[in-house]
Amino acid sequence: MKKEVIEQWERAEQLRKRTPNKERIKSMIESAITNMIVVKTIALTEQSSILIFRETYESIRQLGDAQWWLIGYEPKNHEISMNILKEMELTEKTKLQHLSRFKSIRNDANYRGFRVTTMQAKEILEFWDICAEEIIAMLQKQLN
Repeated sequence: MKKEVIEQWERAEQLRKRTPNKERIKSMIESAITNMIVVKTIALTEQSSILIFRETYESIRQLGDAQWWLIGYEPKNHEISMNILKEMELTEKTKLQHLSRFKSIRNDANYRGFRVTTMQAKEILEFWDICAEEIIAMLQKQLN
């Protein structure tokens, strides 16, 4: 992440300087993983798609939060949490372009009453299946 962008977000109070806390970071990663273990036990239906989407989104966001904490910041909103993930050099880097759309879908569901379709839930689950393991491995490598 560019220093100028970080400074701008700090001035806008979107980021707060923090001392990296290994236990907190481990907890965030473990929480995301545990959450997804539970999510994957839920049958994907028209009724469950919103729950599956929201919880998967939250797990992805937690990984972004963990990345920020690793470099000494606490994000103050979801956009900032997701933006740091877009900077990661993943094998399937093009998949990271979906993060902004996922945020929009989540916001529409939470604040505008839009329904999450089963296709949207499948898409975010696919993102998790393709990208999360690599993101988690990168986070754990930085932790050690």
